[in-house]
Amino acid sequence: MTAKNNLTAQPSNSALLIKRVLTGAAIGLALIALFILPIKTPHPEWGPYWMVRPFIVTPLAGALAGLCNHLLDFLRNQGGSKKILANVLMVIIYLIGLWMGMVAGLDGTLWD
Repeated sequence: MTAKNNLTAQPSNSALLIKRVLTGAAIGLALIALFILPIKTPHPEWGPYWMVRPFIVTPLAGALAGLCNHLLDFLRNQGGSKKILANVLMVIIYLIGLWMGMVAGLDGTLWD
């Protein structure tokens, strides 16, 4: 008698993961650009490279929200009310994550 391994490998959809992460980062980058690019005369105490941190931190927060979107696929694939729950969770997670990324990026400059 031989033991049978019934473990099935879940297909790794790395292209979809990359797409979601890049989409989240692009939305974060576009949103932070709306806040930062109109500023023509920043305060001198912010330093000459004050824009670097917000342009890095906020897209990273958006990318992490895109990763969460990908991880919630197991709920979305079950359909019904779980699909609705997954979509609502994703919107909440994305908004909170993006807000926290903007606060962390703009801390000491526009968010003071």
